[in-house]
Amino acid sequence: MAIVGSFEAKTKFSALLERVEQGEQILITRRGKPVARLMPIATARKAKVSAAIEKLRKLREGTTLGGLGWKELRDADRKY
Repeated sequence: MAIVGSFEAKTKFSALLERVEQGEQILITRRGKPVARLMPIATARKAKVSAAIEKLRKLREGTTLGGLGWKELRDADRKY
């Protein structure tokens, strides 16, 4: 990830947007401290999806089906 100061980001904003369109992420700093990140929209969505999947995996840890198989649970109320 590229790191760019706020002044440079202001003066080269169009060029930075072109880089972001190519998939690059850019961290913008002010006085050396991170204040913003430019990234493609798809990357942002992917990050949210990945975070949600990770939360679901943690939630699932230690959960069992009480000795039943998933197919038995799936078919329990089915009428053939």
